[in-house]
Amino acid sequence: QVQLVDSGGGLVQPGGSLRLSCAMSGVHLDYYAIGWFRQAPGKEREGVACISGSDSSEYHADSVKGRFSISRDKEKKMVYLQMNSLKPEDTANYSCAADLTLLPVRNCRPEEYDYWGQGTQVTVSS
Repeated sequence: QVQLVDSGGGLVQPGGSLRLSCAMSGVHLDYYAIGWFRQAPGKEREGVACISGSDSSEYHADSVKGRFSISRDKEKKMVYLQMNSLKPEDTANYSCAADLTLLPVRNCRPEEYDYWGQGTQVTVSS
């Protein structure tokens, strides 16, 4: 049974940093693409960063390039999202998700992901 538990959200001032964590069970990371997605009130869910299990290819949304970084620890079955230089517009509920695929990551579309964490709230405000 695939389970994802995400954590690490909170309240941070603009310019600050947070690291989100996604703990996974029931998966072998070599066979799953893992992504971080966010949804702000009144907006559609969007892909923030995704990483392939097979070739470590990555995708980062233009809005977060240079500020956010996705990484993983296969042995611990953990995936992280390091978020630096946070802006108020980064405020959203963030979720990790898994997609059983061997394909390289070229984008980060939530409709392609089958398993989801419960979400963790990130609020960027002074």
